Amino acid sequence: MINRLAISTLPADVPAFLRTANALDEIEYLGPEPDRWRGSAEPELSAAQAPEHFVDLEPADALGPLPHNRLDFEARVFAAGERPEKVGLLPWEADEVWERLKAAMRQYRSLKAAKQNTQPVEQAILFYTGWLGHYAGDGSQPLHTTIQYNGWVGPNPNGYTTNHQIHWQFEGPFVAANIHASEVEPLMAPVNLIQGDMFDAFVAYLRHTKAYVDRVYQLEKAGGFTGAGTAESRDFTAARLAAGASMLRDMIYAAWVDSALPVADPYAGK
Repeated sequence: MINRLAISTLPADVPAFLRTANALDEIEYLGPEPDRWRGSAEPELSAAQAPEHFVDLEPADALGPLPHNRLDFEARVFAAGERPEKVGLLPWEADEVWERLKAAMRQYRSLKAAKQNTQPVEQAILFYTGWLGHYAGDGSQPLHTTIQYNGWVGPNPNGYTTNHQIHWQFEGPFVAANIHASEVEPLMAPVNLIQGDMFDAFVAYLRHTKAYVDRVYQLEKAGGFTGAGTAESRDFTAARLAAGASMLRDMIYAAWVDSALPVADPYAGK
């Protein structure tokens, strides 16, 4: 839903091939693709990319300001006696896939200007766009940003659930049964051209999402994710999906706009 809404609300100056019916279907299909890489038949792949779906901001922030480079962060985690897969790597993965998308869009511009075949790079753009959508969606789910990701741990004065069911119950069956795109699209923010550093923008997005962790647990405690839930839980969930779709759309648009900027040839002089 997030992928399809993002594409269908892109500004008109984004290339038309991104908004064809086939592109919409492919990008929608690719939204869950990173979850398909988590099967037991591909154990090394699953282990390497599982941490890219979340970041526990509490332990991450305890290590200091988040560096933009994934390897710098991983080195810091190891130095603290922790492991990156326990903390999560979501903002780095999202930024890196976004940069892949931007690079492909730059190549599209170059081929288009040279009147050469753009179909292969168009396919790459669709793949990167769908792939990116997974992490924009993960980033809209508050339980992807916290140590309280699937049942409350530690002091629990509010009596929140400690069962390991809330995560999937909220983002899976409840959404599938109760939330529709027609309810989400009106809640999307206006198009915002993200300027400046994308890593910083994505981290700010995650911090905004994290502010809703307690709200998820409050709604669950009131039966908000059981059956049809409540009006409050349905409105909240639709708003979270709208935030994910808005962020993905704006990341795609920023990739397109930034792809027009001149860059140095990395192979010049070699």
